[in-house]
Amino acid sequence: MRFKRGVAVAAIALTSVLSVVGCAKDSGSSNSPSGGDNAAGCKTVDKPAAASGGASTTEAATKADGSALKVGLAFDIGGRGDASFNDSAAAGLDKAIAEIGVKKENTKELTATDQESEDAKLTRLRQLAQEGHNPIVSVGFAYSDATAKIAAEFPNVQFAVVDGFVENAPKNVTFLGFAEHEGSFLVGVIAALKSKDCTIGFVGGVNVPLIQKFQAGFEQGVETVAPDAKIVSKYITEAGDLTGFADPAKGQVAAKGLIDRGADVVYHAAGASGKGVFAAAKEANVQAIGVDSDQYNQTVVAEYKDIIITSMLKRVDVAVFDYISAVAATDLGSLPQVFDLKVDGVGYSTSGGKIDDETKSWVEAYKQQIIEGKIKVSDTP
Repeated sequence: MRFKRGVAVAAIALTSVLSVVGCAKDSGSSNSPSGGDNAAGCKTVDKPAAASGGASTTEAATKADGSALKVGLAFDIGGRGDASFNDSAAAGLDKAIAEIGVKKENTKELTATDQESEDAKLTRLRQLAQEGHNPIVSVGFAYSDATAKIAAEFPNVQFAVVDGFVENAPKNVTFLGFAEHEGSFLVGVIAALKSKDCTIGFVGGVNVPLIQKFQAGFEQGVETVAPDAKIVSKYITEAGDLTGFADPAKGQVAAKGLIDRGADVVYHAAGASGKGVFAAAKEANVQAIGVDSDQYNQTVVAEYKDIIITSMLKRVDVAVFDYISAVAATDLGSLPQVFDLKVDGVGYSTSGGKIDDETKSWVEAYKQQIIEGKIKVSDTP
């Protein structure tokens, strides 16, 4: 088993019942991208020094030949077409088909359903293994235990779990973890610079440690730029109820509640429920921040693109592609321990032209400070 730093603490407690994270920091103020006060916005700190140096990027992989692979992909609820987490994983498989010769006809995709039993996950993964798929990628922490069990039954098959972790998992399981808090910090910087009323919202899909990482980094990014900003947050469902990732109607209600409390920029980490967050933002004519994929360019949410100012990029596509390539090259040791800012595993999008050069210079300066270790981003709210 490859152990991914930054995943263990968050994932071990994923099934515990957690309290709803409330709003933080209730004092408000105003904002100027150059530091100081503006007629509207937050009061900001002085602009950080310009970024110097650069991040390394992951080159996964040695040019590999994937033509002999039969890749299985087990999606979380929402599946391909969720305009978020699953679509990013699908993009990684599509890239493997396009670039390293994986044959599309030798791939298979299966999708979880709402409130399904653990047996359903076991059956899905066992089916892929019995049909000869190798490697098999499970998308989402909910597959952690099931993947470990099925991997033990099929020791000659390579398995990966995006976001998962299980203690003492079989050696043929790779856990692909991300520094979601680092990427969320960057879009928090953007939110602080773009807010006019200095009240900023966060909508989480399910209240589990993994999603709290998004909240933690986002809040820290906002407060680093605008210490007096008011941040309000809401989780759609509690731990154990994964429908919070696939219920746009509830996402819309959650976002509307934050907007009614004054939020004029809302960031979501809610999977397919994010479509409802965007709907609420558009109806209220406020700004929104997407997650996982570059949601400005997602056709599923195209009707809301005018209010999407950026997205936190969680490069599940990079991780899935790199993993498939590493299996093809029989070199799993080439994978990074965690997909963070240093390896371009997380980041932010600039599609749509809403991130001007001045804003980008702020974000890049903070990004470099994180990469260099000058800023430590918390992974808990």
